[in-house]
Amino acid sequence: MNILIAIFIGGGVGSLARFGVSQVTPSGFPYGTLVANVLSCVVMSIALYVFSSKIEASSFLKYLIVIGFCGGFSTFSTFSFETFEFMRNGNFILATLNILVNVVFCLFIFYIFRNAFYTT
Repeated sequence: MNILIAIFIGGGVGSLARFGVSQVTPSGFPYGTLVANVLSCVVMSIALYVFSSKIEASSFLKYLIVIGFCGGFSTFSTFSFETFEFMRNGNFILATLNILVNVVFCLFIFYIFRNAFYTT
């Protein structure tokens, strides 16, 4: 039951953070989604590293941050919808750019943190 509470609280905070990011990013391109996805990858990368090797964290904290917060903050469904809307409106260049930038940046974040933190 504690794990469900952790995910619930983390997801709510992550969703509020996602809304905040969308309010402060410019329009015209889905920058809010991109920023939320990249930042979520940064948070998750750091959290996974810290929880796996540096501190003995409670399960509550792990689930709160990794599943709850990052799950509520990252936005695959929004990313998919925005990409679909670009395609539906005939803007295949922005659709492709949106896919490439989101996927490449997020994978790059995990690559950087993996290489920076892990020696194996």
